[in-house]
Amino acid sequence: MTVTPTPARPEVAPPGPWSFPEPTTTRLANGLTLQTFHTPGQYVASVRLAVPVVPAQEARELEGILALMSRTFDEGTEDHSAEEFAELLERAGVALGSSTSEFGLMLDLDVPVRRLDRGLELLAECVQRPAYPDDEVDRARRKRLADIEQENADPRSRAVREFAATFYTPGSRASRPSGGSPETVRSITAPAVRDFHRRHVGPTGTVMVVAGDLSSLGAEPARALHDLVEGAFGAWRPQPVAPTGAQAPARREDAGRIVVVDRPGSVQSELYIGCLGPDRRNGWGAYPVLSFLVGGAPQARVDAVLREDKGYTYGLRTAFVPRADGGLFVASGSVRADVTGESVGLLLDILEKAREGFTPAEVRAGVDFVSQTAPARYATADAVADEAAGLALEKLPPRWVTEMFDETRSLTREALAEAYARADVGRWTIVVVGDADQVADQVRVLGRGDVEVRRRSS
Repeated sequence: MTVTPTPARPEVAPPGPWSFPEPTTTRLANGLTLQTFHTPGQYVASVRLAVPVVPAQEARELEGILALMSRTFDEGTEDHSAEEFAELLERAGVALGSSTSEFGLMLDLDVPVRRLDRGLELLAECVQRPAYPDDEVDRARRKRLADIEQENADPRSRAVREFAATFYTPGSRASRPSGGSPETVRSITAPAVRDFHRRHVGPTGTVMVVAGDLSSLGAEPARALHDLVEGAFGAWRPQPVAPTGAQAPARREDAGRIVVVDRPGSVQSELYIGCLGPDRRNGWGAYPVLSFLVGGAPQARVDAVLREDKGYTYGLRTAFVPRADGGLFVASGSVRADVTGESVGLLLDILEKAREGFTPAEVRAGVDFVSQTAPARYATADAVADEAAGLALEKLPPRWVTEMFDETRSLTREALAEAYARADVGRWTIVVVGDADQVADQVRVLGRGDVEVRRRSS
């Protein structure tokens, strides 16, 4: 009888070095920058057009116009009606989308690489010759007004809105809803949208990112892609109003308050608690790790107490949110109404105690999770394109991702503690959306600041 020897167990080695893909960068004569990422095996090309038009450029009485423009940019062009253009997109296998942020407008296109030329043509048509028909803008306006009503009824959306109004100075655009208020949205007309597009959307400062398997374009795919983009976008004229970039919002001097937004009969309280934090230019490699350790996962410090030990919540999360100059450190989630005050007290204690530092085991777990999952997070063309385009709006190069993860891998306990100390932990703005009659006194006895109750009509 022949005995087959048991094969030796392979050794598990640490993962090798990883870096974010480096693009080939070229520029058209009209100022449009093109970043080309050749990602083998990704046969659906992801195209992102990052346009530096920001909410701060909206007229005060027309706030929300950027969001409406984003929703209707592909609803017909000067050459085709909305129905005709939708049919052209379907025939070409093109998916178009859009989004806005304080950093700018993002237009996204996904199309099979073999139809990339047609996809670029259609994107160029709706960017350079949009129609913004009256009926489509009217429909989008009605939809936005309905969304505002829904946001008012949703406790998390209401908490985010009230936090912004409490934390930022009234003159900061960040203190008001990015999608506008009912009053400003009702004032937006189709001619106003067309004029805003004409003045603010153009190639100056705009970056196009294309990621996908471009080998079918020839021996020099980046050069071939540049020619395709030149053919589709070369005639795009610069916008009359130069881009200004995102504006740094200012914190109110009296932001250190507790606001209770009344939601009568609510059996849960929605919490949104925050303070000033860093932006991406301040040693950002530490902050994904800090988010993970403090409240970014079910096993983090916050949930270990408030969910696993106390059973007060299904889950609370913390995050560092970068903005144009500085950012936020926020904790959010819902808790049982009857333990709102205790939950807020415990949460603040956990966040403030973290200033004392983290154990070696915590640091290792956080660093490994953030750095070793990066290759999977950026394994697809759309993830690469999304990240590169988002960085472009923040005026950061693609290599920033690699540098950030290099910094993450080299973190020590001391560096992590120093990074956490750069957040303004302790100077809290606290918003609680819940039954004010039940929870206002609970948070008042914490002695954490003045408590203001806002009724639904306010």
